[in-house]
Amino acid sequence: MEPNSSSDALRALSRRAPRYTSYPTAPHFTDAVGPQDAARWLAALPDEPVSLYLHIPFCDTLCWFCACRTQGATRHAPVARYLAHLTAEAAHLARLAPGRLRAARMHWGGGSPTVLTPDEIESLAAALRAAFELTDDAEIAVEIDPRDMTPERLDAFARIGLNRASIGVQDFDPVVQKAINRMQGWEMTRDVIEGLRARGVRGVNIDALYGLPFQTESSLRATLERLIALRPDRVALYGYAHVPWMARRQRAIPAEALPGPAERMAQAALAAELLTAAGYEAVGIDHFALPEDGLARAAREGRLRRNFQGYTDDPHPTLIGMGASAISRAPQGYWQNAAATSEYQNRIGAGALAVARGRALSLDDRVRAHAIERIMCDFRFDGAELRARFGDFAEPCLAIARALIAGTGGEPASALAGRLRQTGPESFELPPESRPFARLAAAAFDAYLELGAARHSQVV
Repeated sequence: MEPNSSSDALRALSRRAPRYTSYPTAPHFTDAVGPQDAARWLAALPDEPVSLYLHIPFCDTLCWFCACRTQGATRHAPVARYLAHLTAEAAHLARLAPGRLRAARMHWGGGSPTVLTPDEIESLAAALRAAFELTDDAEIAVEIDPRDMTPERLDAFARIGLNRASIGVQDFDPVVQKAINRMQGWEMTRDVIEGLRARGVRGVNIDALYGLPFQTESSLRATLERLIALRPDRVALYGYAHVPWMARRQRAIPAEALPGPAERMAQAALAAELLTAAGYEAVGIDHFALPEDGLARAAREGRLRRNFQGYTDDPHPTLIGMGASAISRAPQGYWQNAAATSEYQNRIGAGALAVARGRALSLDDRVRAHAIERIMCDFRFDGAELRARFGDFAEPCLAIARALIAGTGGEPASALAGRLRQTGPESFELPPESRPFARLAAAAFDAYLELGAARHSQVV
């Protein structure tokens, strides 16, 4: 699809829809799920590896574009206090499992895990290894802010076995950086990546954004050319989500400086063109990976998954989240910790789990979740496969697929009219030119989307 090809496309892609890193999505979690449910689900875990996520909510400087649960770290004492609760939570979760849990993935996110001192990095890693057994081939990933990094921190991360680093960039243009309160030079970023590679880190990801204030096609091209020169293994290129009603810090960003829908579409198309020309393969709606990277292989082989970190080649069905606001996923459903750091610490300090809300999965949820994940990962809906997997319980989704193919049933069917390629009586795919509409296609299968007052980001 060419940018600005039609006013209908612009209207459709200006709509808001979930990113579907889970189904049901987090706005539809409730306090009907609590600590007792999480404890019961943990006790019932099968004997297979799990994935771990740790949320470090602190940042030295708050970036105005960010909508994550983070807070400034003007003093280090609150960070040290939080780490004590995080290690206590890890030990508590491990005790609830039926045996010693084996972890094949461990992701440190935030916030900025790189605000930790070298000693704290190693102490936290040791506490996690005491609570969980890491497999020999475990992926240990850390989100890195280059502005925090020192040779000592790099050495500490190397000692704990870091083998995949996710580097925040967003944009290299100084005008854009000033507007989002993230001043970070290309040379600084290059030096950190070189430092990681010199210490044997085999996987390097870069996060970037389009749709930022004062960003233009020309400035985005310059950023991407400099990014490509760093030759990361993966690039996550997200559309900036301007949600100031949810993230108060975004109110510092002048809304009038944001690119409009046509400009956002053009920027997304330009980015895809530049990255694929440089040898990256498009993965899902917003990732790019070198052909030999595990994410690209998973996409080619139909093994791509979606979780709270976005696209992943992680095959494990259980994700255990630790820290304030962290979300966990078990076969029975989701649970989320208290979002406020103080409340999280109060609950952990009292010897309880920090679970505040969640969602138990019904069979209908599982059917729709499978359909949504395959649309988001493979850009297709296979009615025959869904029927073989779920039998008669697949019927509501099959009816939706038939309506989408026929272009009936109101929104979003009308927005998708003519954009789907029928592959069977109840099957369709989104051809390459229609893949920006994947979130709208997935939304058609979302039974909760019209419930409540959840608000989401633009589709593109």
